[in-house]
Amino acid sequence: MSHRTAPGRPARRRRARAAVTALAATTALALTACAGPSVAGADGAGTAGDDATAEAVDWSAVEPASEITWWSNHPGTSQEIEQELIDRFEEESGITVNLVTAGANYDEVAQRFQAASQTDELPDVVIASDVWWFRYHLNDQILPLDDVLDFVEADAADFQPALYADYEYDDQHWAVPYARSTPLFYYNKDLWTAAGLPDRGPQTWAELEEWDASLKPLVPAGGSTFGLSTGPSWGAWWFENMIWGQGGAYSDGFDLTLDTEEAVAGGQFLHDLFHEKGVATLSADDAMADFSSGLIASTIGSTGSLKGALDAASFEVGTAYLPDGPASGGTPTGGTGLAISSSKSPEQQLAAAMFLAFLTDTENTAYFSQNTGYMPVRTSAVESDAMTAVYEATPQFRTAVDQLADKARPQDDARVFIPGADALLNEAIEQIVIEGTDPAEAFASIAPRIETAYTENVEPYL
Repeated sequence: MSHRTAPGRPARRRRARAAVTALAATTALALTACAGPSVAGADGAGTAGDDATAEAVDWSAVEPASEITWWSNHPGTSQEIEQELIDRFEEESGITVNLVTAGANYDEVAQRFQAASQTDELPDVVIASDVWWFRYHLNDQILPLDDVLDFVEADAADFQPALYADYEYDDQHWAVPYARSTPLFYYNKDLWTAAGLPDRGPQTWAELEEWDASLKPLVPAGGSTFGLSTGPSWGAWWFENMIWGQGGAYSDGFDLTLDTEEAVAGGQFLHDLFHEKGVATLSADDAMADFSSGLIASTIGSTGSLKGALDAASFEVGTAYLPDGPASGGTPTGGTGLAISSSKSPEQQLAAAMFLAFLTDTENTAYFSQNTGYMPVRTSAVESDAMTAVYEATPQFRTAVDQLADKARPQDDARVFIPGADALLNEAIEQIVIEGTDPAEAFASIAPRIETAYTENVEPYL
């Protein structure tokens, strides 16, 4: 595997947007097959957003549109809550918001958004997940938000810094945090008690392995002490904790580090968890569903899955930080934000910005959090009266908020910035988990394709 010298994150974010825009205006972003559909025009020109974002807008001279469209996948089964917040916004602003189910998950919404880039079907507001927003930016599909958020007095400084910074590039922010989460360790408190274990999650993965002997006899046939599910936008997210726990990483900046001893050790840990030690099983569909049914004693799930688990489980649900490995660990930030289409008119963009400011203000992010399990995205909401009541009624939710402060770590650049890398990393993880492939071999099988995706889809625009 080759290793190139690549700029670190701070250096990348200081790069002038003009360089990216100039390149995007003359060069098509030829996405590889693993990177999803191409969004460049047939003539090789950039997207429709090139002209729309070329000059700063005098927002004081713009009258907001009376109607906008929002594409969402309703993260955390939040469609009813989203519609309720829309109703409040419409009553307050007089602006109509059409909520469209644009896909079942982040990937489906993103692929539809890219496919619609050369049509008049683009939404004004779109879900922008951790592994998709940068691709939108490279394609000039989304609007830099700093100026318009300042104009609508959205108080961007109040966003939780670690969450808002996830969308920063070229000294601009390209989305606002919305349904934000970290992975959590979920455990069945009833089984923990029956096994004579302390009422807490394992502090290390080694401790979970020790507890397996006590837990395994208590789970139903076909179950296990610990269960996982894989898939794009999921497997490579939770595995960051495991690879970090061995001292490894997917990348150092844009330099892939999958062939390092530490990274391979992370893959070997995962391999052994399934194939040597028998602690873990793979869920056919959804590990959270298997957990809520009592089939598995513990799992990793998004913080956004908390309310669903509490509603579905017949036992008391426990939550804990993700366990550490021998080299510590950490939890990756994740979830999704909201972005504004760059090709829309200033009138539509202003109305969209007003909606984003409303949807993510202190009161509404607290309301969204208490009804879904996603984290409040504003600092002012974390200790608000509304959230304090949530913590008292559902102490499990406090785990997510505390873990963000205590253990959160920015994701490795390869996963979130290289188009298609998330799916390729998940492919290697599935080789290890499902087929029992040697981790070094699994990582080596995907590394050249990630390198190609970087060379073709990112490097020319830096």
